[in-house]
Amino acid sequence: MDGDRPSLLERVPEVRRHRLDVHEYYRMAEAGILTREDRVELIEGEIVDMVPIGSPHGGTVNALNYRLTRQVGDAATVSVQGPLRLSDVSEPQPDLMLLKPRPDFYRSGHPTAADVLLLVEVAQSSLAYDRKVKLPLYARHGVPEVWIVNLGEGVVEVHRTPKDETYQDATTAGRGDTLEPALLPGLRIAVAEVLG
Repeated sequence: MDGDRPSLLERVPEVRRHRLDVHEYYRMAEAGILTREDRVELIEGEIVDMVPIGSPHGGTVNALNYRLTRQVGDAATVSVQGPLRLSDVSEPQPDLMLLKPRPDFYRSGHPTAADVLLLVEVAQSSLAYDRKVKLPLYARHGVPEVWIVNLGEGVVEVHRTPKDETYQDATTAGRGDTLEPALLPGLRIAVAEVLG
């Protein structure tokens, strides 16, 4: 696809396109077609390049990881840029998730939407993708709460109560506000600490 122009194949919907499932996706990695250097995720059967992580993005993820890990204790498992198995054709890699605790720390299988207590995406150049592609995907699969840390505008967008491909409750928190995940009452983090 060139830039923002739609694929030529989209002009002829009857042409069958091969969509991958997670098993084929992992076979590509095992065969060396996809490597650790390939920053990609599987979204609705297509391999999507992930935006390179700049210093503000990486630092924000590190700060969130540090603060949330210190606060959650045994109440949740913190996953940083790990896979989330939403379906046989979608396995995004959110920036951070707070997951229901499991004794095996998800060694026996990737977490699913049912395991997520809070999902966080940090966005600067990826803001449109996070809002228009990933957020509806998370809502469709029932991820209960998503925060989009909007570095460009200096706010955190909080999305709760998924229904179909939208979230029924959406608010924006600024530097003077404090965030508290709905499924982890008592865990509080200042937006200013998130944004740095």
